[in-house]
Amino acid sequence: MDVKPPVISTTALGIQFGGLKVVDSVSLSIAAGERRLLLGPNGAGKTTLFNLIAGDLRATTGSISLFGDDVTKEPTAGRARRGLARTYQIITLFREMTLLRNVQLALAIGAKRCWNPWRSFDNASTARTAREVLEQVELDTKACSIVANCSYGEMRRLEIALALAQSPRIVLLDEPLAGLSGPERKRVGGLLHALPRDVTILMIEHDMDIALAYAGTVTVLQGGRVVVDGDKQTVLADPRTREIYLGH
Repeated sequence: MDVKPPVISTTALGIQFGGLKVVDSVSLSIAAGERRLLLGPNGAGKTTLFNLIAGDLRATTGSISLFGDDVTKEPTAGRARRGLARTYQIITLFREMTLLRNVQLALAIGAKRCWNPWRSFDNASTARTAREVLEQVELDTKACSIVANCSYGEMRRLEIALALAQSPRIVLLDEPLAGLSGPERKRVGGLLHALPRDVTILMIEHDMDIALAYAGTVTVLQGGRVVVDGDKQTVLADPRTREIYLGH
């Protein structure tokens, strides 16, 4: 039986800014459909690792493979075409547009079309698909609302919708629950649980209860290096995790 390559694989991956190693010799192997959680204190290198995997930063050392293909030198757009999508710590949306138009634009990018601001990208098919995507994150009733008038929690859900609109095979979620109220956290947590199982998820999150209920495997970073890695029960039982992340 053929063994499928990891969806994401990094080997001795690192990036250095001046004399500071922000990500240092990180080797990961993430399987298709896996739900992997990245834990670690502030400054551990979690978001920088995301930026390396997504192609937003170029690695100083090591290599990155997606679906068995070396993408170390491939630009962000090329990795997106392979099926990688992501969200960011800081919300990045077109706030003066409607939710529907934000998703339509994401659909156009996902379809590898060039968006021309002087040519309408409104059509019945795209609008219908955009509404279906919004329905996935329970925002279909807000489709015609201006993003700037939405709550912070609704904006977070819209970011997830933009990632899903690209029909991704991998989604990198950078603190999707950050800044949300208790009820909003539970709502977004429920949406994460409902994401298709054929989509591989790599997530950074500080809400331990929701994140650990969602993730199957965990990687703990400190000082840019992997300290503990494995299934969540093993990682949480490791004294290094308690010392580094839980503080005791």
